[in-house]
Amino acid sequence: MLEQFFAQDVLQEAWDIIRTQFPLAIWETVYVTILSTAFAIVLGLPLGVILVVGEKGGVRPLPAGLMRTLNVIVNLLRSVPFLILMVLVFPLTRLLVGTVVGTVASIVPLVIAAFPFIARLAEGSLREVNPNTIEMAQSLGASPLQIITRVMLPESVPSLISNATIAITTILGYSAMSGIIGGGGLGKIAMNYGYYRYKYLIMVAAVVLLILLVQLFQSLGTRFAVKSDKRLKNK
Repeated sequence: MLEQFFAQDVLQEAWDIIRTQFPLAIWETVYVTILSTAFAIVLGLPLGVILVVGEKGGVRPLPAGLMRTLNVIVNLLRSVPFLILMVLVFPLTRLLVGTVVGTVASIVPLVIAAFPFIARLAEGSLREVNPNTIEMAQSLGASPLQIITRVMLPESVPSLISNATIAITTILGYSAMSGIIGGGGLGKIAMNYGYYRYKYLIMVAAVVLLILLVQLFQSLGTRFAVKSDKRLKNK
């Protein structure tokens, strides 16, 4: 079996596919991952802030019913498996982009799946801020908005960057799964060639590239988080 796996014609065919189709697939994967993460942060970060500042005892308490509703929505969206979520949001995807297949169409379910996750990560980062710092800002007469923008967010930047790195690597994995319903990128190639046509070398190559992309994003995120940590700069 190994002889067939590494036969000359099999290797040549795999190389041709890698050479001609992988560059575009890599670009589609990176493009979808970064864009989906950006949209998810736009939705998830403010939601995470609300979950912290709006609770009882927060800097700007909101009605308890609203807070319970937001928590339920976040928990429900996080509990739905991504493959099922992709199918559930088909009508919304078709409404927004006009189709439910392809690279652009996969962005919609990726954002919906990721923004509750990012909201919880942001919530955790903001809860790490020293309460004494917040109390000091309140004693100086800072408004809730000033406390959020000048105290809580700046103090939690290293943690937020670290959690954003976790989010982008998670979304990268989701983007690969979107290949099952026709999403583009490395996931599509892995499904079309590795699963449907039994070209396992192609699947292995796609998996290796996905691992390398995860390592790249993780390394960059860790570096930015370390550089933004004021505690490390003062040592």
